[in-house]
Amino acid sequence: MPKGKEMAQGKILLKPGTLWTSVKDRTKHALQCGKLLSIPTEFEFVEQDEVRFLVRILSNLVRKDAAKQKQKKQTVSSGKDFNPFLPYEEDLFVADISDTHVCILNKFNVVEYHLLIITRVFEEQESLLTVEDFVAMLACLADFDGLVFYNSGKIAGASQRHKHLQVVPLPLTPSGAQIPIEPLLALAKFQDAIATIPGFPFVHAFATIDPHWAKSPLIKAEATLECYHKLLRAVGLDTVDGKSGAYNLLVTREWMLIVPRSQEHFQSISVNSLGFAGALLVRSDEEMQILKDQGPMTILKNVALSTQ
Repeated sequence: MPKGKEMAQGKILLKPGTLWTSVKDRTKHALQCGKLLSIPTEFEFVEQDEVRFLVRILSNLVRKDAAKQKQKKQTVSSGKDFNPFLPYEEDLFVADISDTHVCILNKFNVVEYHLLIITRVFEEQESLLTVEDFVAMLACLADFDGLVFYNSGKIAGASQRHKHLQVVPLPLTPSGAQIPIEPLLALAKFQDAIATIPGFPFVHAFATIDPHWAKSPLIKAEATLECYHKLLRAVGLDTVDGKSGAYNLLVTREWMLIVPRSQEHFQSISVNSLGFAGALLVRSDEEMQILKDQGPMTILKNVALSTQ
């Protein structure tokens, strides 16, 4: 894997210990100049199957909907898809991560300090993650204790075609477990290095990550990439031409979880990777009622591949 060896010679541009300060400084700047358009939400907890799901309800989507309409118009007028990451908005820039990736703020953030790790040149969001993606991810996680997630394709909840990983800071919830699904992860049943979670009623694969990776993210990126491929194989996502089926990937400093997807929505509720962390988003009181009536775990089972 020549690319991996090349990266392992030292291509991280992010200076250790600087990311969190840069994130706070750039957030302040982007808010002041009006380029960061945070979407206000309220939240409540909805329990099912021993998981206390965090459910946010969006109180105002006017900004994001207006931006989507603008993107559609630009696509029609130019005859090609509008790409907000090429070029990205300078006011949202946080840091150069590596030769291949930069970190920017998520323009329409629901969670404070929501970051995007984007490729410098266009790659399809459905393409497989590379060693360079894992180098960039680990370099960020070394500085920023967060949950990294990847929505592989539209069915998995991706809204942009340009390859991007996303990072939200931990804890996800103001009280209780750092990540709502953590109590179930503690019950993981391992067979060799890959585990399943007894409480998940859908196809998935789970693995822990070598806790010493932070000392050498360049070297450990190769091992983390290997782990990712094992998870893909474990859930039957055979790769063809550098792509696989739709799936959600979640990564923390300690573990990695993959969930294949069958559909983007349950009724009108869109689900991305954060749903499988136990954090869901609804756009109205009506959607909140659907979620409560059906149960959040039932919704996840419906948009994944059910094992029951």
